[in-house]
Amino acid sequence: MTHQRTIIATAVSSALLLGANTNIAYAADETAQGDIERIEVTANRRVQSINEVPYNISAVAGSDLEDNNIVDSTEMLRNVAGITLVDRGYRNSGAVNGIVIRGVNVDSGSNGDIALSAVPTVASYVNDTPLFANFILKDIEQVEILRGPQGTLYGSGSLAGTVKYRMNRPVLGEFSGDISLGGGVTEGSDGYNKNGDLLFNIPLGDKVAFRANIGKIDNDGVVDYVNVYKLNDAGAPIAAGGDLAAGEPEFMSVKDADTVDITYGRASLLFQATDDLSFLASYQHQKDEIGGRRQVTRGTHWVDKDEDGNRIETPYGDYENGAVVLEPSEREVKLAALEIDWNLGFATLTSSSSQYEHSGQSISDNTGFYAKNDWFTDLYYGSPRPLAVADRGYEEKAFVQELRLVSNETKFNLDWVVGLYYMDQDTKSSQDSYMPGYQEWAGAAFTWWPTMGGFGMVYTDQDFLYRRVQNFKDMAAFGELTYHFSESFRVTGGIRGFKNEFVNDTEVSFPIWPFLGAEPSFKTDENGTLFKFNASFDITDDMMVYGTVAEGYRRGGANAVPLTGSLAERPEWQQYKSDSAINYELGLKGFLGDNNHSYTLSGFLIDWKDPQLNTASAWGFFTVANGESARTQGIEAELRGYLTDELKYNLGYAYVDAFLTADFYVPSAVWATDTYRLQAKDGDKLPSTPEHTLTAGLDYVHSFENGWDWITSVNGYYQSESLNYLGESDKLQAELDAFSIVNFNTRLSIDNWDVTVYVKNIFNEDGVTGTLPEGYMGTDPAENFYGNSSKDYISQPRTIGANVRYRF
Repeated sequence: MTHQRTIIATAVSSALLLGANTNIAYAADETAQGDIERIEVTANRRVQSINEVPYNISAVAGSDLEDNNIVDSTEMLRNVAGITLVDRGYRNSGAVNGIVIRGVNVDSGSNGDIALSAVPTVASYVNDTPLFANFILKDIEQVEILRGPQGTLYGSGSLAGTVKYRMNRPVLGEFSGDISLGGGVTEGSDGYNKNGDLLFNIPLGDKVAFRANIGKIDNDGVVDYVNVYKLNDAGAPIAAGGDLAAGEPEFMSVKDADTVDITYGRASLLFQATDDLSFLASYQHQKDEIGGRRQVTRGTHWVDKDEDGNRIETPYGDYENGAVVLEPSEREVKLAALEIDWNLGFATLTSSSSQYEHSGQSISDNTGFYAKNDWFTDLYYGSPRPLAVADRGYEEKAFVQELRLVSNETKFNLDWVVGLYYMDQDTKSSQDSYMPGYQEWAGAAFTWWPTMGGFGMVYTDQDFLYRRVQNFKDMAAFGELTYHFSESFRVTGGIRGFKNEFVNDTEVSFPIWPFLGAEPSFKTDENGTLFKFNASFDITDDMMVYGTVAEGYRRGGANAVPLTGSLAERPEWQQYKSDSAINYELGLKGFLGDNNHSYTLSGFLIDWKDPQLNTASAWGFFTVANGESARTQGIEAELRGYLTDELKYNLGYAYVDAFLTADFYVPSAVWATDTYRLQAKDGDKLPSTPEHTLTAGLDYVHSFENGWDWITSVNGYYQSESLNYLGESDKLQAELDAFSIVNFNTRLSIDNWDVTVYVKNIFNEDGVTGTLPEGYMGTDPAENFYGNSSKDYISQPRTIGANVRYRF
C-alpha cells in the first residue's frame, strides 16, 4: 500500500485485523461503499465482494499483517471469530495442523511431534495448492477463512473449513519495494529477537515483472532446560565418578534453549502475454532450525540434594523445562507453481500446476514416558542413568493439478464454475527410539550380559523403529451453478464427484529384539459425491439473509497393522473409514446506519459422522480409529464500524457446543477379552474447543498537517476453558484454563518511513492450549528418573519490540 492513501483508508488498513468480523480486510484499489470498504475475495473461485458471499467468511489483508507485525498464523487466526488453535510454537508448527473451526476436532492437544495419520479437519491452501506448511506470513495479498465444510469446491480435507493464503503477484511497470529491520525482547529470555526482510518488484519490459522477498527471523530462546544430562561424545549420560555400573547422571542447565532461526523467501515471475492471457511462475522456500520447545514443566523434580546427599523434591520455576536432553527440530519446505489464466470471453480458464516438498525432523525426550510406564525397571533392568530419546521425522511430496472454468458474466440468470482436480501425494513418517548408553551400562553392571546374545538380543541401544510410507491419489470433478430468480433472490447448487486410492506400507520393529518386527501393507480406494445447496435473499439493499446445507468429507485410509506374529493387532484396526459432515447454517449480514457499521450473525449445526481419531494401537502403531457420531452447534456474531472518523472498533463472539452423540469405541489389544474398548462416552465434550471466544479491537488514526500519520491499535482475544483430551484418562485428560491475550501497536508514518513500537501479550498470559500431563510423562525417582518430561504448551510470552521499514 502506498503512503498516499486517505485518512479513512489508513484507519481501515490499520484496524481491520483487530477483531473478528466478516469484513476484516482492505485492498488499496477497492472502491468505498459508504464508510465501509469493499473487500474482494475468491472463496467461490471468482472475485466477489465479501458482502455478496452468502455464507460466513472472513478475510485478513496482507497489509494489515505487515502493519501489525504479524508473521505467525496463530496470532493472525486469533483475530478471527470462532477460530481456536493448539499453539505448539515454532518447533512443531509445521508438523501438525492445530486449527479448529466450529469445534470439529477429536484429537488430543498433546499431539505435536510427528505428522498424524488422518489429514486435518481444516484444509490449508497456498493460492491453489492444498498444503499445510505454516509459512511465515510475508508478502501476502490476503488470507481468506471459510467456515464450515467446503466439500464441493475444495479438496478432501475441507471437513470443518478452509484457510486460503493468497500471495501477492508481481506488478507490471512498477519498480518498488521495502526493507525492514526489527528487534525485541521476550519475557523469560536473556537475549533478543532480531528480524529483517527485503521485498522488491522489478519490471522487465511492458509484459513481464519479477517480484521477490527474502527474510530471516533470529530469536533467542525463552525456556531454560534446567536439568539436562551431561553427555559424552557418543551422546550417552556421563556417570558420576566414572562409575559406569552404578554412577548417577550429572546435570547441567541450558539457558534460553528454544532458539528460533528461520530463513524464508519467495520469487515470482509474471508474463502478461496479452490482455486476456497471463502466466505466473513462483517458487517459495522456508527453512526452520529450532533449539527446543517453547513448552514449560509445571511439576517438580528430584535433581537437587540436601546437605546429607538425599534427593529433595523441588518445584520448577517460570519458563523452565524438565527434559533431560535438549529437543531441537528442523524442517524445510519448497513449493513451485505455475498458474495460467486465459480469458475466453464467456468464461476464464485457469490452470494451476504445483509441486511441493515438505520434510522435518525432531528430537524428543521420552524418558518420562518410559518411567511412568515402569519400563526402565520392568523391561530394562533399572539403569541408574535412564534416558529414552525419540528421533522423529516426516516427508511429504506431491504434484497437484487443477483446471477450472468460471463464467465471466451472468447469462440466462446463471453463473457457474466447473473444474477438474488431481493430486498424487507421497508421505513418510519415521521414529527411531534409543536409550543412549544402555548397552555400555548393562555390560559394566552385569557379568552375565554377554550371554543375552544367545537369547536373540542384539547389542544395540535402539529399542524401537517405525516407518510409514503412504501414497494417495485423488481425482475429482466439481461444479457450482447459481440461478438468479431476481436481483434479490438467488440459489446455488454444488457437486463434487471424487475417486481416490490410498496405499500404506508400514514397518515396526524392536532392533534390540529383531524377531519381533512386522511389515504389513494395505490398500484402499473410495469414490463418492458431495453436495451443497445455498439460498440467499436481499431483504433490503443493506441486509441479506442466507441459508446453506453443505457436505464435507475427509478421506479414509489404511492403518496397515500386522494381523499375525508377535506384534499382531486386531483386524478392526486395518482400515479406517472416511468421515463426513453436514453443515446447516442460517445467517444474516449487512450494514447499519449510513453504512459505517457492518455486521454478521450466523447460527450453525454440524452433524459429524464417523469422526477420525488419531491414536496408537496396543503395539505402538500410529493409527486412526472411527467413532460413530458427534455434533457441533453454535452462533457467530461480528460487528465493526467507526465510532468517529478517527476511531474504529471490531467485536466478534462465538459460542460453540461440541460433543459426542454416541459412545466412541476403538479396537482393543488382541489379548483383551473384548474386541473394542471405550474411548469416550456419548455426550463427552470435544477437546481443544472452548465454548466461548471473544475478540475485540480499537484503532485510532490521526493525520498531522505536515503529512505524518499516527496509528495506534489495541486488540484482545479471550477463550473460555477447554479440554486437552477426548474421554476420561488419568494420564492425558486435563482441563485447560480460560485465558486472554491483549496486544498493543503504534506506528508513525513519515514519508517513506514507518516506525512501529509494539507489545504482544501485554499481561503475559500463559495461554495454555495443550499439555502432556504429569501422569503421562512426569517425574519418577523410583525409576531413577529425577527430571520431568511433562509440559504445557504456552503462548508467546510478553514481547516488546520495534520495527523500522523504508519503502521505495
